[in-house]
Amino acid sequence: MQVLFKSRHPQAIDLRALTERRVRFVLRRLGWMVSRAEVRMSDVNGPRGGVDKRCQVELRTDGTGSVVVASVANNWRTALDNALTRAARFLMRQLRRGSDWRRLRQRFISSER
Repeated sequence: MQVLFKSRHPQAIDLRALTERRVRFVLRRLGWMVSRAEVRMSDVNGPRGGVDKRCQVELRTDGTGSVVVASVANNWRTALDNALTRAARFLMRQLRRGSDWRRLRQRFISSER
């Protein structure tokens, strides 16, 4: 899995290694589905402060296409963790939907015989 990190903010750039480790850790079981993960971090309000750290995670998958999830929080780490959690939950939901469909199809085929 290829992990790309994009940010213009100096504090966010310091989190490049942490971001790559967190992406690989959260998606360790779903890595076979994801060919590329792109993480963008930005500061929405600039120096004014507040809840303005934004993390956008885009996962390119083979089966479901592209998954984009964004999160806004007080600090970079929380925004990253929230976005990765939502993205992993979405991929699991897609995987389960696909497996349910296969299971139902298999039942239908076996009941026809």
